[in-house]
Amino acid sequence: MEQNRKVQIVPMNGDHLDEVVELERVCFPDPWSRNMLKEELENDLAAFLVALDGQGAVAGYAGLQVVLDEGYIDNIAVAPDARRHGVASALLDVFCRFGAVNLAFLTLEVRKSNTAAIGLYEKFGFQWAGLRPGYYQRPREDAVIMTRAFPKEESL
Repeated sequence: MEQNRKVQIVPMNGDHLDEVVELERVCFPDPWSRNMLKEELENDLAAFLVALDGQGAVAGYAGLQVVLDEGYIDNIAVAPDARRHGVASALLDVFCRFGAVNLAFLTLEVRKSNTAAIGLYEKFGFQWAGLRPGYYQRPREDAVIMTRAFPKEESL
């Protein structure tokens, strides 16, 4: 993938499932199953997006759960050959713009050793909010809880 290549962010649908399942398998030691992802497509509280490259292939995806005015980012995954080309930033930007208008905050967990992801989240205004010891199982590792608040101006 070229450094300046743009991706198109669109809502995930059933046509993307096979590619997203493969992305899960490549990116995570405990990947979500096809059925789990399919259920999220039917979940009214979930918003899942895919980043399509110039050929229409899934270069990355991200999932968000919204409960009242709280947003929980489930996953952000980018194909290995598409990393460091702005795919994760493009996906995260959509969620942050949505959050700025509709949410009090966005939160997520990330492996403590995933310094690249932590740096990306910090660039988007997320701050460390805590630690979940032993949250990840394979390999066993702590999760850093990161949150970005969207303060609303008080009306007079």
